[in-house]
Amino acid sequence: MSTAVSPLAPTDVPELPPLAGVRLATAAAGIRYKGRTDVLLALLDPGTTVAGVFTTSKCPSAPVEWCRAKLKGGKARALVVNSGNANAFTGKTGRASTALTAKIAAKAANCTLGEVFLASTGVIGEPLDATKFNGVLDMLAHDVTPDGWFDAAKAIMTTDTFPKVATATVKLGKARVTINGMAKGAGMIAPDMATMLSFVFTDAPLSAGVLQALLKSGVEDTFNAVTIDGDTSTSDTLLAFATGAAEGAPKISRASDPRLKAFVKAFNAVLADLAEQVARDGEGARKLVEIVVEGATSKKSARRIAMSIANSPLVKTAIAGEDANWGRVVMAVGKAGEPADRDKLSISFNGIRVAKNGARDPSYDEAEVSAAMKHPKIQIKVALGIGKGRDRVLTCDLTKEYVAINGDYRS
Repeated sequence: MSTAVSPLAPTDVPELPPLAGVRLATAAAGIRYKGRTDVLLALLDPGTTVAGVFTTSKCPSAPVEWCRAKLKGGKARALVVNSGNANAFTGKTGRASTALTAKIAAKAANCTLGEVFLASTGVIGEPLDATKFNGVLDMLAHDVTPDGWFDAAKAIMTTDTFPKVATATVKLGKARVTINGMAKGAGMIAPDMATMLSFVFTDAPLSAGVLQALLKSGVEDTFNAVTIDGDTSTSDTLLAFATGAAEGAPKISRASDPRLKAFVKAFNAVLADLAEQVARDGEGARKLVEIVVEGATSKKSARRIAMSIANSPLVKTAIAGEDANWGRVVMAVGKAGEPADRDKLSISFNGIRVAKNGARDPSYDEAEVSAAMKHPKIQIKVALGIGKGRDRVLTCDLTKEYVAINGDYRS
């Protein structure tokens, strides 16, 4: 884990309030790191519903497979998360580790195996010694508190430089409900569903089907619109839990229920906040980069072009060097395989147009653009001029520190 906090870290960190039906605790089990917490246990009240979205990787981790199988039950009583070891590419040993972890957790939480959800993050390919959870989870079940949110977010970090948390309160019917979320992720981020790990909790009474619909829809323009390095993790897991413990809140069993409107907006805002924090904590990042593509043939086409730009090492290194190199943006647009007309293309950096109609803008001023590129947040806007499709994705620059962090990640 990095020691220096990212210069892009949020200056205002919200204090997550207690959320009815959720209690948390953390411990140091010595999974990989010494002298820091690396296990989180969240206990959930009976009746809690669960939803999840997972990596699209064809080589998923054992915990991802476990959660996918248990999600069908729609109920959750315990969540166990460990950092330091992803329990991915670990074969039969990995599956045995998840089974043993779940067995220990079910006993500690006094629930069934089908109500236990697991997530692991860290090194791929190394066996996870689940016996380390023996005793630890019993102790955590005894120590859980309603206000352990920030410590929980810290325990799931790997190369993250700061804990990622977000919260919102909103009216559902005449009742006030709370949404709390946490995430971890700084590298191997090109989610195709969520981020490496993220967990969102609410005390709203939502059926598992409603929660799943909201989650699936909510990730599209939040976590799925973030990339750090173009590499989709084996472990990507986003789980949402609804305890239903908010006093006086109406039970929601249809995703189309009009009473959900404000809740959906707040829920998506929490996801968006967490997703942006992931982009801000990209390994070695010094710049938060927003890519806006407009005038495409469709939103889907705009997304693919934006991702082509966001994942280009040449674009990202130019931003790290504070160079408004629009030629590299043109390259990334052209290689995306989507409809584009070179002679209609216009490109702006932080609101300053540098290229227009397929050539350098006549009013281009090097000094003005160089000054704009020194900002910690850079927006690249590409206007294709061939349709009405628009989309936006977030990424970060690519620095020497990224290479340093990933060059010795296992050592």
